[in-house]
Amino acid sequence: MSSPTNDMALTAADIVLKGGTVIDGSGAPAFIADVALAGDTIVAVGPALAAGEARVIDVSGLVVAPGFIDVHTHDDLVCITQPDMLPKLSQGVTTVIAGNCGISAPMLRFDEAVAEPFNLLGAREDFAYAAFADYRRAIEAAGPRVNVAALVGHSTLRVLCMDDLERPATPAEREAMDALLREALSEGALGMSSGVFYAPAWAADMEELQALARTVAQAGGVYTAHIRDEREGIIEALKEAFAVAAPSGAPLILSHHKCAGVRNWGRAAETLGLIDKTRQSQPVHLDCYPYTAGSTIIRPDLADGEVEILVNWSEPHPEMAGRTLAAIAADWGLSQPEAAERLMPGGASYFQMAEADMRSILAHPCCMVGSDGLPHDKRPHPRLWGAFPRVLGHYARDEKLISLEAAVHKMTGLAADTFRLACRGRVAVGMKADLTVFDAGAIIDQATYEAPTRPAKGIEQVFVNGALTWSGGAVVGDRAGRFLRSAA
Repeated sequence: MSSPTNDMALTAADIVLKGGTVIDGSGAPAFIADVALAGDTIVAVGPALAAGEARVIDVSGLVVAPGFIDVHTHDDLVCITQPDMLPKLSQGVTTVIAGNCGISAPMLRFDEAVAEPFNLLGAREDFAYAAFADYRRAIEAAGPRVNVAALVGHSTLRVLCMDDLERPATPAEREAMDALLREALSEGALGMSSGVFYAPAWAADMEELQALARTVAQAGGVYTAHIRDEREGIIEALKEAFAVAAPSGAPLILSHHKCAGVRNWGRAAETLGLIDKTRQSQPVHLDCYPYTAGSTIIRPDLADGEVEILVNWSEPHPEMAGRTLAAIAADWGLSQPEAAERLMPGGASYFQMAEADMRSILAHPCCMVGSDGLPHDKRPHPRLWGAFPRVLGHYARDEKLISLEAAVHKMTGLAADTFRLACRGRVAVGMKADLTVFDAGAIIDQATYEAPTRPAKGIEQVFVNGALTWSGGAVVGDRAGRFLRSAA
């Protein structure tokens, strides 16, 4: 428990949260305390703090936690075009990390239709930033309601530097990618993400990826990986990701770890065992979302006839949104892969994970929470609006899979430490005043596949950099989010 070093801290306080149950983000047990804020900083944490002339907010009976950090988002452009960030703010998220899966938006331009999978991020006119610095300045000008940190996408670098994506990069192309990566890192990017699962990066070889990971490590950044295969080839794909990061020592984060596909169910013990073994020799973390369905672009090769696929959107056939691929294929007299081809470009939810595997992954000590929500989807996966309250309400409180303190740690302190975000992720003196106040007995996700944009219950107040920005189920006050650089 922290306490002020002198009375000056309290006389300068602007807000005092009185009587709450503090879960400080470290994983330590909860305790009852007041929390005092001055400007954008926590200045005191302790029992019965004298409020002076500060605004007092009674939070007795509620949890005061660090603001949640969504470590896996595709909010690259929506944080500028829709800066209120309602899907995230309404579930207590105060910081998003964009640029995941190798598909970041900065530096990309499209003369015609946005190529897959970059169309997951936004419309053609939204890709408007020629340099990472331009993107950072656009976020600062937009002033979203949440903080934004960003990764550089490997697929983005390939598109910018290569005239043929069906082969590994040449030495000259690797140098060009490296130069763009170094510039972005110098302008505040947290590191690099890769997505060799997606077509733009399929052909990348080990030499190409290791060279870029080395640059990330030299800058003190992190490397996140959407691995090549989350289905039958998952062990080989994990080993590839480990091999990319190992020579340079770049911290590796495995994105949305899962055992996908019916034939892969039950393998979480195997994959987590391999991860634990690898962690003995190199830094590895992972994130996951608390659902058994994933969501991405419509891909015929994923239409295996074994898992249910729900169409979220389709440009040529928008009327099919909300229907299963099996039903559409039956109506059209086609196989599911043929129907998927006809629906492209589009997006879908794939019910491809076993609940037991997902629970094991979520409960793993080095696993963080990432929504992987797709805000540009016309009918999004419910994780966009519900991932964090679902962990706290369903899995921690109701299912007792993990303690509430462990759940908060995954989405705050562990996330801030892993992604090297300074002064975030803790309720402690000197930390930035990103805070989420919630009702532990009421918090729950309400978004469903049928009604995917229903806000969660139980989020009472959200503070971003000391400013009250969500209260009573609505946005309040000014937008106070910032662009966050790595603390490395």
